[in-house]
Amino acid sequence: MLVGYARVSTEDQKLDLQLDALKSAGCVKLFSDHVSGASKLKVGLEEALAYLRPGDTLVVWKLDRLGRTVKGLIELVDELHSRNVQFRSLTDSIDTSTSAGKFFFHVMAAMAEMERDLVRERTSAGLAAARARGRMGGRKPKMDSPRLKSAQHLISSGMTPKEVADSLGVSRATLYRGLSSLRR
Repeated sequence: MLVGYARVSTEDQKLDLQLDALKSAGCVKLFSDHVSGASKLKVGLEEALAYLRPGDTLVVWKLDRLGRTVKGLIELVDELHSRNVQFRSLTDSIDTSTSAGKFFFHVMAAMAEMERDLVRERTSAGLAAARARGRMGGRKPKMDSPRLKSAQHLISSGMTPKEVADSLGVSRATLYRGLSSLRR
């Protein structure tokens, strides 16, 4: 029996493409998750693994839907084989029921991990280059220098911190954080 598993990383992403492909491939039972690949807890995958019986095949739309590291993918496929369960990836044309499919699986898993590592390296290098030019990432602080000076003046004139925070359109916690950064 073919058992399908689909995963998307966020709630706003749709499973339709993967589920349609799995149904077209002949999957009788489908399981899915809306969770990041980095997450350890994948309830749908755990349910699929528990459902599989000897002679079944676990089918995914693409190899990266199953896991993020070569080690994790290999361990999972080895576990499946120890249970006499095969593995197929539709878009990667991997079928571990053949020797060539097993070899290709290992090569594709290594390539997928290398691609993720390269993206991570490029992102880190880009952020470092931006920092070297004086650019910082993240949100701009709500309490910039002019607003902090205004807040100090208002507090010293007798306004309560809540009134000052309300007049500046920030929370009291943001006001206190800003004022404490001036004292340092």
